[in-house]
Formats: sequence, C-alpha cells, structure tokens
Amino acid sequence: RCFGDQFENLDKHTQWGIDFMERYAKFVKERLEIEQNYAKQLRNLVKKYCPKRSKEEEPRFTTCLSFYSILNELNDYAGQRELVAEEMGHKVYGELMRYSQDLKAERKHHLQEGRKAQQYLDHCWKLMDNSKKKFERECREAEKSQVTYEKLDNDINATKSEVEKAKSQYYLRTHMADENKNEYAAQLQNFNAEQRKHFNNAIPHIFKNLQDMDERRTVKLGETYRNFAEAERRVIPIISKCLEGMVSAAKAVDERRDSGIVVESFKSGFEPPGDFPFEDFSQNLNRSGSDGTISTSAPRGDGTPGSRPDPRHVMNKTKNKLWPFGTKKPKGPSPEDFSHLPPEQRRKRLQQRIDELQKELQKEVDQRDALNKMKDVYEKNPQLGDPNSLHPKISETICNMEKLRSEIHRNEKWLAEVEGKQSSRGDRRHSADNHHHHHEFDDEFDDDDPLPVIGHCKALYSFDGHDEGTLVMAEDEVLYIIEQDKGDGWTRARKQSGEEGYVPTTYVEITMEKNCKGAVTYI
Repeated sequence: RCFGDQFENLDKHTQWGIDFMERYAKFVKERLEIEQNYAKQLRNLVKKYCPKRSKEEEPRFTTCLSFYSILNELNDYAGQRELVAEEMGHKVYGELMRYSQDLKAERKHHLQEGRKAQQYLDHCWKLMDNSKKKFERECREAEKSQVTYEKLDNDINATKSEVEKAKSQYYLRTHMADENKNEYAAQLQNFNAEQRKHFNNAIPHIFKNLQDMDERRTVKLGETYRNFAEAERRVIPIISKCLEGMVSAAKAVDERRDSGIVVESFKSGFEPPGDFPFEDFSQNLNRSGSDGTISTSAPRGDGTPGSRPDPRHVMNKTKNKLWPFGTKKPKGPSPEDFSHLPPEQRRKRLQQRIDELQKELQKEVDQRDALNKMKDVYEKNPQLGDPNSLHPKISETICNMEKLRSEIHRNEKWLAEVEGKQSSRGDRRHSADNHHHHHEFDDEFDDDDPLPVIGHCKALYSFDGHDEGTLVMAEDEVLYIIEQDKGDGWTRARKQSGEEGYVPTTYVEITMEKNCKGAVTYI
C-alpha cells in the first residue's frame, strides 16, 4: 500500500508538471500575441501619419523631415517587435507544445509499465494466497480425518471396515495436505521472488524513468525561460539604433533653416512703401509776414509747388500694393502670367513653369529624333515599313515643339519683366502658335556685305514664309546656311537666287561645313 501511494503521488506530480508546462506555453502565446498586436498597431500608426505624397508635396522643413525620420525608425522598431514575436512563437511556444506532447506519451508509457508490474505482482500474490488457503483447508480436513480415525480406532464397537475406511481417509487427507503444503511453499517462494524483483528492480526503474522525465521537463522549462529572454535581448542593439536615430532626428531640427524656408517661400519682393507727403490745407489762407508763418505754397507730393496730391489716389495705390501683407487678395481666376502674385512668388512660379515646359520640349525633341531615325531605317529597308507613314507623326511632333517654344518664350518674357531684364531674343522672336511667327531683324540683316555660307540644308517640308523676314521654301529644296539657330528655333538661310530669310530649324536637315567652327548637324 505504501508503494501504491507513492506511485499515485508520482502520477499526480507528473501530470501537474505537464499541466504547468502547458500553462506556461499558453502564457507565451498570449505574450507573443501582444507583441504581434503591438507591432501591427505601430505599423498602422506609421502608415496613418506617413501618407503618400507627390514630389511637390515633400516636406522641406527640418521639423517635418525629422518627424518622418522618427516614423521610419518607429517602423523599424515595429519590425523588431514582430521579430520578437516570431522568435517566441518558434523557439518557445512551438518547442513547448512539441515537448509537452512527447512528455505525455512518455509518461503514459511509464505509468502503463508500472501498472503492468503491479498487476503481475498482484497475480502472484493471489496464486500464493489461494495455495495458502487450500493448504490451510486441507490441513483442517486432515486433522478432522485424524480425529475420526483415532476415535473409531479406540471405539470397541466400531467394525474393522469402518476403522480401515477412516484410516484410509486419514492417509488421503494427510497426503493432500502435504501436496498443498508443497504447492503453497512453491507459490510463496515464487511470490517472494517476484515481490523482491518488483520492489527492488521494476518499481525503482519506473520511478527513475519518471524522475528523469520530470527533470528533463524542468530543464526544458529553464531553456525556454532563457529563450524567452533571449528573444528580447537579441533585438536590443537594433532597437537602440532605432532610438539613436530618433535622437539624431531630433538634433537635426534647425530653427534657422526652417525660418529661412518660410522667408524664401513667402517673401513678396515688394519695395517698402514711400513716406506720405505732407498735405498743407492752409496754403490758400492769406497771412502777413509778421505772423511768422511760411507764406510760400507747400510743395506737392510730386515735388511741384502749388498743388496737392489726391490722397485717395495715394491710398488706393498703396493699398493695391500692400495686399499680400494683410488685405484681401483679388478674387477670380488667376492670371496666366501670375501677375496677381508678389514679384518673388511670381518669379518662382514662372521659373517652375519654364522648367516644366523645357522638360516637355526635350521629350518632343527626343520623340522627333526617334521618328527621324525610324524614317531613315525605313528608307534604307523598305520591307520594314513605309517611311511616308511617319510624316503625320513627325509633323505633329514639330508643331508641338513650336508651340512649346512659343510658350517658353512667352514665359521667359514675363520672367524677364519680373527680373527687370530685357529678353535676349526680342529682336527675332516669333509670337504665335504653329508656324505664325513675326520677326524683327537687326541691322545685320540689311548690311551691304553678305554673310558667308557656313553650311547647307535640305527642306524636309514646304514652308510658305508668310511672315515678314521669313523665306519661302519648297520640299527637298537645297538652301545655304548663313547663320545658325541661336536657340529660338529659326535658322537664317539664303537661296541660290540670293534671297535671304529665316526658316524653321525643324523643317530642314542641316549639314554644317567641316571647316566651320562648332559645326553641328541638326535633323
């Protein structure tokens, strides 16, 4: 019974150990779920405050840049929390659940072995007990037969047959008692041997296996405790770098730079308003010289004596100029030349538009070059395609280029107006879309000495030359080049008849003379 109680206690203890391990595994699972939710919420937070922006909307202030750097570091921090959850799930929770299943199977096996050993010992005890009881019963029967035999043997009235029968029964019972005695002794010897084997070998071996199993469970728990902490400790260096990045972002905040950006973004370029003139309303009063007052008429606001400026005119002029500093801005659609903006802001917007138009023009130029190359390939290899099929597209591209050049020129004029400069192309700049351009030529065009020929060109398209200063040409006509394109899209040419004028650069294929300095071929 003592060993049975111990076995039952071990059964309960090992079951408690497995339950405790699974309880700890559940704790780890809830812990890693907290990490996963925390990381997910951090990523959602970063995504919420880091919306997608176009390049024009990119922040320029150091406070904004530092804040977005902090968000990036926080996003990396969230990634480390996800890594912690992954490590806990793989090396702690998953390992605990697998080991728990193995422990259950091993515990079940050891307990079954213990029950089998106990059942076999109980079986041996029953055999011994049965033989013992049988031996005891046979001994009592033998004693009874002995008493009966002795009683009949001493009875003078008993017949000889009765005495012989009682004697025979006595001998039989005695013999059976001896046989049961031997059986009982054998079973007792066997039971004692099995009992010694059971308590000295089988049960200690099973207890040792259960002890080893429980110790391994304890060791495994210690390992998972360490892995639980290691999952956190491994990410500490990277988390420290994230925090250092946040501190560096905070140090990068520069109040002077931000102030400079604000000034640069909103400065108007207006000149400070002039002083208001003194308005002398007493100038029409006649005073004697003895009054000690000034008898001369007060000067006008423009410096001319004898008149007064119109205060409404002065005030209105000042108000119109000072609106960016507090008064209402003009309503209605914005003018195309941005004249509603202060000078500095207008200059920036015009420069921005010019840059955008230049990019679009470059795209059209690249497209024209590609089409011309394709046309050359088709002309050399007609089986690849019809070169005439590219003419509409080339013409469309050239028209787009002319429109863009015209638009660039118009914006450059506005920009030069803002900057107080004269346009460098005002003498010969065309002003219309498609091919309607007007030229104002300098004295060089009317010089008596003709300009030297620096190259020749072949007309790709016909040109009617309806504007003043332009030259009419037919398709495939060959002309002499006497002045290169100076960036305005026009080339000065001369016919064989001696007639000179300007033709669109994009309408001709130009070949410069080899001995001409800076010769370039335009297509």
